Amino acid sequence: MGRSIDNSGEQAVNRSTWLYNPWLDLIVGCGAWSAPLLLVSYLSIASSTRTWSITFYALALLFNYPHYMATIYRAYHRAEDFHKYRIFTVHITALMVLTLILSHAWAPILPWIFTIYLTWSPWHYSGQNYGLFMMLARRAGAKPSENVRRALYGAFVASYLILFLGFHTGASADPLFISLGIPAIVSRWEQAVLVVVFVALAGFGLSRLVRETGWRKLLPSLTLFSSQFLWFLLPASISFIKGLEIPQSRYSSGVLAVMHSAQYLWITSYYARREQVSESGRNWRGLAYFGVLIAGGIALFVPGPWLASRVFHHDFTSSFLIFTALVNIHHFILDGAIWKLRDGRIAALLLNSRDRVSGAAIDARNWLSDATAWLSGATAGARRLRISAVCLLLVWGTVDQVRHYLALHANDLQDLQRAAALDSFDSSLQMRLARKELEQGHAQPAEAAWWKAIQTNPADPAPRQALLRFMIEQKRFDEAFNLTESSLRYAPADANLLTDRGLLALQRGYSDQAVASWTQAIAADSGQVLPRLYLGNELDRQGKPLDAATQYKAVLGIVARQPASKRPEPEKIIAVVLRMADCQARASQPAQAVEAYRLAAKIAAQTKQTKLESVATVNEAELLGKTGELAPALQLYQHALQLDESIGDQTASAEDWFAYGRFLDHFHFSARLVYACLVKSSMLQVDPPQRQLLDDASKRAALNVESEAAAIRRNPEPFLREALALRP
Repeated sequence: MGRSIDNSGEQAVNRSTWLYNPWLDLIVGCGAWSAPLLLVSYLSIASSTRTWSITFYALALLFNYPHYMATIYRAYHRAEDFHKYRIFTVHITALMVLTLILSHAWAPILPWIFTIYLTWSPWHYSGQNYGLFMMLARRAGAKPSENVRRALYGAFVASYLILFLGFHTGASADPLFISLGIPAIVSRWEQAVLVVVFVALAGFGLSRLVRETGWRKLLPSLTLFSSQFLWFLLPASISFIKGLEIPQSRYSSGVLAVMHSAQYLWITSYYARREQVSESGRNWRGLAYFGVLIAGGIALFVPGPWLASRVFHHDFTSSFLIFTALVNIHHFILDGAIWKLRDGRIAALLLNSRDRVSGAAIDARNWLSDATAWLSGATAGARRLRISAVCLLLVWGTVDQVRHYLALHANDLQDLQRAAALDSFDSSLQMRLARKELEQGHAQPAEAAWWKAIQTNPADPAPRQALLRFMIEQKRFDEAFNLTESSLRYAPADANLLTDRGLLALQRGYSDQAVASWTQAIAADSGQVLPRLYLGNELDRQGKPLDAATQYKAVLGIVARQPASKRPEPEKIIAVVLRMADCQARASQPAQAVEAYRLAAKIAAQTKQTKLESVATVNEAELLGKTGELAPALQLYQHALQLDESIGDQTASAEDWFAYGRFLDHFHFSARLVYACLVKSSMLQVDPPQRQLLDDASKRAALNVESEAAAIRRNPEPFLREALALRP
């Protein structure tokens, strides 16, 4: 990557290893600050996300933005370089601009662009680390062989691939990141193999270099290699051992991006200084150089989202993400080209040589030369233009920082209102504003903020869902339904939106429309649970138990495939199983229903849901009783009553003693025992739902026991113990 001072013979051994000085080179250039910064950022982010968000946003002005501008400056500031890299400076740039326009017009492309950016970022970091590693090794006098270079390069690649697998394992939790969905078991084995490869290649390559120069001269390179380990291998190892997920966006755009940007400015400023001194002999003006980078960096990131939101009413947050991703991707492409092309042989292979420049290219070069010469000249107009542009950009950058700071104050209504006054076309800001307005009892401003968020970004489901909840709580069902109808134009395949539309249609009395909406939601996303539950309930209500059971069975299949940590609470799963069993029983599928009741009872027993276990047990007993299976039904009733007694549930006991009494009566057991069960049911609950039915049954049973009825009413316990001990 670097251009070293090559001398022959013994002079090559005596050349200076350092670019600036040992401390700056080791800390910034070689990444010696990686361990403390990563540790501090990890601990601080966990405790104060807002503070670090503001901090990183401010650091971007000083490090991240200028580091992108450093590449632009190197490729564009001279007409010769502009022409030399014209495939990148013109054609690739034009492609990026077209993608920028397309992504603002078509929202679904944003996750793909952002995924490329987040995945490519660590590869870019690795490439820079490897280039600097080899440059510093050569400055220390090393002359690595081809095998050593390949081994070391392979180690850097292996460390990146380990992180890549961590990024793309399983489903993504970030809506802006599209994971490849690599199965966890496959990813873990591949990562383990890559760790072995990394250790083997690194051990071979580093040992050869140390043997050649000694470890003291390789201190910068070894420090840089340790930074690569800390940036890539250590986070992946922690994730592998602890099972933690690697946050792609935080990893690619947090403190690691700041360290990478500072490292990049360290090396590019060194080359810019040497280039100016060698070409013009003038002293290098470092402050002027960094001033250009800061102003240019602001110009790359700040005006675009502001203009897109204020002029075209595009969502500021999504526009900022688009600019961030595309400027980064353009930087990755351009940076790789201009640094690799410092080597004459590679330049001859990839770019046109000067003697084959077309007339159009020369014209473009002359025009650019004239414009650049005038802009950088000493005329009063050029000077005023430069000063005005820098002042405007600095003021704009400051306002952007202030707006970001105010927008993050989610608990301060006035700050949120001030941020919205600076730029109201920001859906995330409007969401925070609506939440705070509602907390303070300002319903109308909250609703206005939600509408503004929806208008700014119609494809974002969050403001729509919040407004729907608000309207439903106020029982404005017609307005809520109309909102779902209008939103379907922007998201016709949104399963959540279709599910809400079905609920609202049912609320308005249009059951057929509700069923159609839920069916569409399932077609849009077959892994959704809620539309299947709602559809199953409605089909059951309409007298279609078999179709309802099919939906409940599908729900259970979806839940079974989910990780244990993401499954619903056990009581919710048991409730679905019970509904499915009830539907199967009514659909003349007794065998399947019995199996489902047993499954519900098993899950309830394992999760200590005793009441639900009792319900499942009684329902199975009732079904077996209807099919004439006396022995198992008898035992199930008795077990259910014991469960009721263990938890002291009088309501459940009353219902189950009543059911048990009717069961005994149906199978012609002793009338004394039947009457005792009914008396016990009546004693446990003063006003049970089936009071009339219970009274009628008790009267009939009392006639059968005649003189014993009074004794049983006084003390039914001996008869109940006998009933619980019954065997066929």
